[in-house]
Amino acid sequence: MKSIVTLCAAFLLAAVPVMAQDTVSKSQGSWATTSTPALKISESMFNNWSSTGTSQIDLNITFFGNYKYTHPRYVWDNIVDLGFGHAWQDLDNSSNGGRFESHRKSLDKIDLTSAISWKAYKDWGASFSANLKTQFANGYEYATAGDNDGKLVSGFMAPAYLTTALSFEYKKTDWTVSLSFLTGKTTFVCNDNLIDSGYTYGVIQDKDFYLSDGTLNPNRTYTHAYFGLGSYVKAQYLKKDILPNFDLYARLELFYDYKKPKQMAWSEIEQLADGTLATPQDCKYQLSDGETWQDLAGKNWLQRRIFETDMDFELKLGYRFSSFIAASFALNLKWDTDFKGMGHWGHLQVYQMAGLEVFFNWKSPK
Repeated sequence: MKSIVTLCAAFLLAAVPVMAQDTVSKSQGSWATTSTPALKISESMFNNWSSTGTSQIDLNITFFGNYKYTHPRYVWDNIVDLGFGHAWQDLDNSSNGGRFESHRKSLDKIDLTSAISWKAYKDWGASFSANLKTQFANGYEYATAGDNDGKLVSGFMAPAYLTTALSFEYKKTDWTVSLSFLTGKTTFVCNDNLIDSGYTYGVIQDKDFYLSDGTLNPNRTYTHAYFGLGSYVKAQYLKKDILPNFDLYARLELFYDYKKPKQMAWSEIEQLADGTLATPQDCKYQLSDGETWQDLAGKNWLQRRIFETDMDFELKLGYRFSSFIAASFALNLKWDTDFKGMGHWGHLQVYQMAGLEVFFNWKSPK
């Protein structure tokens, strides 16, 4: 409950100054709004087909909204980016054992941003922003292709990232660059089962969470949030009709937690690498699959700082063939050392999607 209250308070902080000033001079400001929901459906069927294949139905629903309020003294910019998709597969292409026996998520995203910018000199100014990232449904790691009862890896608000920043900003019509040396990034993991399985996403548990033999303490208490304070860089570009019927959205976020070197405990990692220390003691870092302490200990000062920095890059391209049909491409890359990975994947997370969409576009009521 405290986590939810904190979340709501952060977004209210972003909205209150705007509402207060808008009451004084409502007629001086104007809204520019775009709401774009899209539905993507794909289907393939194979039955007694010599070249073979996997029958599949894939359904994706997305929503992208950009709501900008421009005032002579400030700009209030809001972005809502949502998506959810599911795929059903018929692994044996036979109706004998039941069709579409495998089902997986193909898309799951909640990304909300609210930012207020004040102009200081020409294109330079200051801004306060709040951003929330999480997902709608549980995510699982599956042992086999037909397994529908996988290991829980993530869920709604598990993890969730709330980033609040007071930044210097360089702002043009279509793109913005923000730099902040005072940024709070709160990580939420509101699922005890997920924490028990080791997927804490950097939310540090109490030292008594585990017994001396490494097993879970039956009297353990859970910590569901971690607050990091650090530096933050965000570059964002949003352009409708950059070419005829061609839209582009790009975003890059970098966050460096000032407490990260202590949590990594590099001196302890060096002892683990040369064998003078058998097991981690103060190091909060979890090795990903295929990673060794020797790999980490060999990094120089600059490589360690880059390794500790969280990165989130997103690119979206859209081409409209008509008022209702469009081709889309999306790429999302993330680097986060607090995520130990699934299977052979490590800290680099990759998501890519391309396809045709049926979409609608309207202007929201003012």
